[in-house]
Amino acid sequence: MSHGTMSVPHKGLAHDEVLQRMKEMRSEDARWKEGKTFSLVYYAGEEISALVKDAYTMFMAENGLSPLAFNSLRRFETEVVAMAADLFHGGTEAAGTMTSGGSESILMAVKTARDWARAERGVTEPEMVLPITVHPAFEKAAHYFGVKAVHAPIGRDFRADVDEMEKRITDRTILVVGSAPAYPHGAIDPIEEIAALAKRRGLLCHVDACVGGFLLPWAKRLGYPIPKWDFEVDGVTSISADLHKYGFAAKGASVLVFRNAALRRHQFFTYGEWPGGLYASPSMTGTRPGGAIAAAWAVMHFLGEEGYLKLARQILDTTRTFREGIAAIPGLRICGEPAMSVFAFEATDFDVYALGDAMEAKGWKLDRQQRPPTLHLMITPAHALIADQFLADLRACAASLQRGEPAPEGSAAMYGMAGAMPAEALDGFLLDFIDGLYGTPA
Repeated sequence: MSHGTMSVPHKGLAHDEVLQRMKEMRSEDARWKEGKTFSLVYYAGEEISALVKDAYTMFMAENGLSPLAFNSLRRFETEVVAMAADLFHGGTEAAGTMTSGGSESILMAVKTARDWARAERGVTEPEMVLPITVHPAFEKAAHYFGVKAVHAPIGRDFRADVDEMEKRITDRTILVVGSAPAYPHGAIDPIEEIAALAKRRGLLCHVDACVGGFLLPWAKRLGYPIPKWDFEVDGVTSISADLHKYGFAAKGASVLVFRNAALRRHQFFTYGEWPGGLYASPSMTGTRPGGAIAAAWAVMHFLGEEGYLKLARQILDTTRTFREGIAAIPGLRICGEPAMSVFAFEATDFDVYALGDAMEAKGWKLDRQQRPPTLHLMITPAHALIADQFLADLRACAASLQRGEPAPEGSAAMYGMAGAMPAEALDGFLLDFIDGLYGTPA
């Protein structure tokens, strides 16, 4: 689909008119400040948001491409990474960089493993073994970097099956992956077993903690039974964790931390033959927004351990309210035993996607998942004040469906159709769908 015709305005608009038009355009966006959405935005209140905005705009023009030009950004980044490494039990040997988000951190982890295996083992047709619940960014990395993704099933507890992973290891395998937690069901994979497998077979082991990295450490300090998942586990060689999730930084901010600097060298890209000068880059992007780096440093110093612990307690208490309330509704069941504030639930005797449509008609934005069909929740401080209303609406919608009453039209039909499609046809459908979204302007 083409983009249609739209030209740059002949005459510019006034400052206030530009902003007014933008406000009008966002009027139908997800209402995340009201706790109406359960993904994409991690809102912890106006005080934190105001600080993040101020820090971001202070460094809005600066470019992280050149640490020589902006020493402040270099210092912010190295200190953010050092704090993350300490939080992840990395010690003084750990090394890393910031990236634009979880996907870029994952891409760089796979690229690093590919280049490490090429240099250290001579592997030219690399493979990585992945539980099916890992983030799709690993599939994207496989596509971009020529690394074959080999999938392993999960167990009935929604965690990686390490025996199945080991069956798929060959002489070409360079990397095994576990999640802490996996986004779909909030389960932490058995990282100690995966890392032991990696060490025994001479492989790298990446832990994707993009969701949990800046909540699990505080949950453990609060007494929650969090299993070992970070550099405390022998054999873990790299960790990705997003600051713009439960670190409450501005988008996009993530860290990729390696057990040592020798591994991190394989992440970097250098080129010395360009007429424009010597070029060295730590990650996928060239220009890196200075505001995101500065805001991450600012919020970590603003909150400190006390602030993060206070937020973690609120998030986990709210999560308990949601889980217990959902589990008490006839016909609904939590999937597995989620480790923190990310989880999914299924319907036992009606269409869970229809339930999602019914809730959306009431203003709630719930992510749909498949295999098995579930609805997904990600709890933040914004949800503390709306838990009772959400649970009341959910109970009413579930009861309506159990009585055989129809749900409003929504995505249920699309997900039902997608579940019946072969993979190749589904990929074509998704290509058409995204092509349409970025087609002719409204």
